Amino acid sequence: MVQIGQPVPDLALTVYHKDEIRETKLSDYRGKWTVLLFYPADFTFVCPTELEDAAALYSEFQAAGAEILSVSTDTAFVHKAWHDTSAAIGKVQYPMVADPTGKVSRAFGVLIEDKGLALRGTFIVDPDGVLQTIEIHNLGIGRSAREALRKLRAADFVRQHGDQVCPAGWEPGQKTLKPGLDLVGKI
Repeated sequence: MVQIGQPVPDLALTVYHKDEIRETKLSDYRGKWTVLLFYPADFTFVCPTELEDAAALYSEFQAAGAEILSVSTDTAFVHKAWHDTSAAIGKVQYPMVADPTGKVSRAFGVLIEDKGLALRGTFIVDPDGVLQTIEIHNLGIGRSAREALRKLRAADFVRQHGDQVCPAGWEPGQKTLKPGLDLVGKI
């Protein structure tokens, strides 16, 4: 399984995007932040709410230098059918990764082997291909795209300002912390 602070594997990907099915790989996204949103299955209940939530913030993710990739164990053909028939998923403009073999979900540690489904997992990978954040939820608990965007911005700030860290709930423009003995016991 991928680990925080380690490079993610350069996996081959099949994506449905902009009414096309194409082959790509994770390394094709190097040079920008990559947010992988794993979800259990197309044509379900919580999943469309999450992907629609991410779609509503997609331009903000792009402005932050990131690409979103949603990932499920469905095929690209199922992604297309869902995109064509669901009002919520019709709003999705980011690539939808097809992982019917579970290879990608397994590499990220979210595959439920006996069900062939992925847990809800959010992974933020930096422009060098190094994993910076992991958030994994059980099937019935939806995630917030706004919080993923906040974490992306915090990770980018820390990357650019290595001598500073972001406290809980940090948003751009707010005060950061500079680790040191002078802060010990004063926060």
